[in-house]
Amino acid sequence: MNSIFSVEESKIFKNEEVLFPEYLPELLPHREDKIKQLANNIFPVSRGRKAQNTFLFGSPGTGKTATTKFVFREFEEFSERVKTIYINCWDYKSAHAILSKIAYELEVFVQRRGMSKDEILEKLIEACKKTNKGLVVCLDEVDQLVFRGEEALYDLLRINQYMQNPVCLVFISNNPNVFVDVEPRIKSSLGIEEVEFKPYSLEEMKDILQERVKLAFHSVEDGVVLLAANHAVKSGSDVRVGLECLLRAGRLAEQENSNKVKVEHVKRILSSIKPVKPRILKERISEDERVVLEILEEKKELFSVELYREYCDRVGSPISERAFRDLINHLKETGLIRIKKLKGVKGRARIITPKL
Repeated sequence: MNSIFSVEESKIFKNEEVLFPEYLPELLPHREDKIKQLANNIFPVSRGRKAQNTFLFGSPGTGKTATTKFVFREFEEFSERVKTIYINCWDYKSAHAILSKIAYELEVFVQRRGMSKDEILEKLIEACKKTNKGLVVCLDEVDQLVFRGEEALYDLLRINQYMQNPVCLVFISNNPNVFVDVEPRIKSSLGIEEVEFKPYSLEEMKDILQERVKLAFHSVEDGVVLLAANHAVKSGSDVRVGLECLLRAGRLAEQENSNKVKVEHVKRILSSIKPVKPRILKERISEDERVVLEILEEKKELFSVELYREYCDRVGSPISERAFRDLINHLKETGLIRIKKLKGVKGRARIITPKL
């Protein structure tokens, strides 16, 4: 008896994994100039000299993280003098968490509790001196860190006071203005060079997806790549949208026992492919923030006082009004809501609406 779980070689996929967002290809089409610029900024670290801190910004899915990981991979493979560490600030949201993560990557034992930042910092500095390697740290989604205060940035800069080979920092954000309100003294010490990642054009998107198609599929009908690329460009030029189009179309073709991925397969899944960034954000926010978004999706528009009242009615242990204001500001900074301020007789009121 044939089992539905029997494993056969796919007629559609050569390597499905190349369509996953986390896959890092051997080539990054149309980002060669950014790769070179970032590599040049980091390079002095490999010679024991002070490097250029860099801030990469631009719309979601334009290659900021991929470029950084690509450059980091090259330094790890070809330079014995450089240690690279990638950190996503959604996962590590405090100075203590970031320093602990760096310590872990340097194979420094840090107790989960009871260890102060200064103690961790001391161990980090000692470890760096022993390895005789320059340290390059990327803080992706850095707006999540800056929103909670500038303490972590200050602590990273403190490492440089005790290191012969200074730490090089790479920051990534969708928000070009993330450092605007940072304390001038810290901003000056960061000394960042800004690198903008502009949205991909349709032709560039086609080139990127075509390279993945060669690796992912056995056979693809003409027009598949163009259709997926066009949908990705319309969804904010996010490569991840194009990759998801190809992946889902491929799986549909496989389910139907087709001999190739066809245009009709892409057309049938297009309506289900939504922008990726909002989905990722909604997965990462807190439960209280999720409740607020659910309310706004139902009501569409509420004054902040009304929203807080509705929120309190829905949760067992509501947070304070002050904490709620911080929560609303965080959702705004994250790009999930809009805030419109109205000045009236009783002061300034805020109207909250969902953004995505």
